[in-house]
Amino acid sequence: MSTSANDSKTTAVQQFFSAYASGDLEAMSAVLAEDIEWSIPGRHPLSGTKRGIAEVVSFFDQLAKAGFQAEPIFFGTNDEYVVDIHRGWTTQGTGKVDTLWALVWHFDTDGKVDRVVNLSGDQHQMDNFIWANYRLAPLPDRLG
Repeated sequence: MSTSANDSKTTAVQQFFSAYASGDLEAMSAVLAEDIEWSIPGRHPLSGTKRGIAEVVSFFDQLAKAGFQAEPIFFGTNDEYVVDIHRGWTTQGTGKVDTLWALVWHFDTDGKVDRVVNLSGDQHQMDNFIWANYRLAPLPDRLG
């Protein structure tokens, strides 16, 4: 694959980060495939694989409520993937998250992001923060 194709993938990821920073959910969605699968690690209410743009955007909408910020540090690319390393931190809520994250972005043949695997530099910190700031719906609503 050409360097320009890899550059366009990196640009798409940078556009996603810029849109996230400005709270522009529509611009975030623009780089995602309709059947996106975004895997969030951990043992907390927001972890798991989000399927489809609506679930992914909803996840990021929840993170915005805790003032999550992301600052890209490094990008690497090959024919199918972009890997980014970024500092991610919270600005609101009980406790804090401030750690490095690595995201593995996969692109479909149309140049859209169709899979992302999120890796945390301090998963314990993230798990504790989410449990302190996000509550599960009470039963039976949680199961509905």
